[in-house]
Amino acid sequence: MVGYPGKEIPQRVDRPGTGPGLVIPARLAFIDLETTGANPVRDRITRISVLEAEGEQVSTWSTLVNPQRPIPEFIQRLNGIRNEALVDAPTFSQVATELADRLHGRLFVAHHARFNYGFVKNEYRRLGKSFRAEGLCTVRLSRKLFPEHQNHNLDNLIVRHGLTTGDRHRALASVDLLWQFWCLLKRERGDEALAEAIGQQLKRPSLPPHLDSTLLDDLPEAAGVYLFYGDNDALLYVGKSVNLRQRVRAHFASDLREYKEMRLSQQVRRICWHETVGELGALLLESRLVKECQPIHNRRLRRTSDLCTWQLVPVAPGDYRLKLLSGEAADFVCSEDLFGLFANRREATESLRNMAARHELCPIVLGLEKPAQPGRPCFAHQIKQCRGACVGKEAVGVHNVRMMSALLKLKLSTWPYPGAIGIVERDELREVEEVHVVNGWRHLGSARSEAEIQEILLGQSGQGRFDRDTYKLLTAHLGRGAVRVRMLSAR
Repeated sequence: MVGYPGKEIPQRVDRPGTGPGLVIPARLAFIDLETTGANPVRDRITRISVLEAEGEQVSTWSTLVNPQRPIPEFIQRLNGIRNEALVDAPTFSQVATELADRLHGRLFVAHHARFNYGFVKNEYRRLGKSFRAEGLCTVRLSRKLFPEHQNHNLDNLIVRHGLTTGDRHRALASVDLLWQFWCLLKRERGDEALAEAIGQQLKRPSLPPHLDSTLLDDLPEAAGVYLFYGDNDALLYVGKSVNLRQRVRAHFASDLREYKEMRLSQQVRRICWHETVGELGALLLESRLVKECQPIHNRRLRRTSDLCTWQLVPVAPGDYRLKLLSGEAADFVCSEDLFGLFANRREATESLRNMAARHELCPIVLGLEKPAQPGRPCFAHQIKQCRGACVGKEAVGVHNVRMMSALLKLKLSTWPYPGAIGIVERDELREVEEVHVVNGWRHLGSARSEAEIQEILLGQSGQGRFDRDTYKLLTAHLGRGAVRVRMLSAR
């Protein structure tokens, strides 16, 4: 599980309030970066420009940064920074302390702030340090305060507002433009409107008092599973999301509107999370953890100990009857005559009763009702909801055809592979891959290396059992054909 990474670079800033008395943050840092590409996990910074403002006092700082890798040719043409210009430039580790000092306690302001913030955060992460700052996006500010316009990139702002500029790719040019735009916002829209727009952007849910207020900054914007722990480290809840930060924030944003969320947030004392490569990995891990750990607030995915299914059994030529099998007795891998997955006998019986009513099938023939005496019709036939198979008005063969047609929607799929497979999930941005090892509809584990795959395969005989939720997840993903499948074998 993820904890708190490395040494922390603390970033604190006075936040604007809400409602009457809104204020504009006094200490600002306008930042602009040039990079080797668009991926903050894979690519590196090549230039940093910062304009620090406090009231009317303004100071600037800019430095080239050696990314310790070649810059793609099209990026060199785009921003004018050539590889040879960076040979003697400092690396990020050499400027990290000065940058942290300049940003400390200031609002991090950038055009497309998430892009710039992501690069800075990842550069510090590579040094084993945690960077946190309040981020403000001038694109979003422009959209909020000038909603009549559609385009809000920097070139549009220059033309629309008459901002003064020289060479756009000159060091400090972009941060100077952002400062001009900021001054224009105050002048044309006024402090109150600007403060309100800033407050809306920076608004975040308040965490319960017993949780670290910086926790939300540590949560990744990636797929995974999160765990809420309460007093005595009791597991309260397991959840999953394709964006962990957004999902956990949502829990506390809604805690005053929904009783369930309010009760949960009051009990949380600790939060852990586990990143996955994609959504399927998060779904599989959530299902497994809920069944293994039985969290107090999870109900839907809890393990059902008496899983059962209907099996179609021939009793005579052309005559088939349904038999209820327990999950332990059913062969979910090879049997082609299984229908439906039910949490218990009551759910299975109720499902069959509903099917009989919809299709005018006979409850006696289905084994749902015993005849009062030989030759007597079922109750459904007496109220014209059965076509009379119980008293010979409908041939048993015809009834069976209609029954099997009705059952088709419940038919379970046999395992379509000769052995174990790996379902491959890949995140191109992070350049990571995860293989979910599956055999006979059982999820045996997930791996990120060939060695881990072999370890799972060699221990598979004692792993897991058939699970309804896992079956549904796997059939849905494999049925869409949107996943890459590898055949696996133990070596």
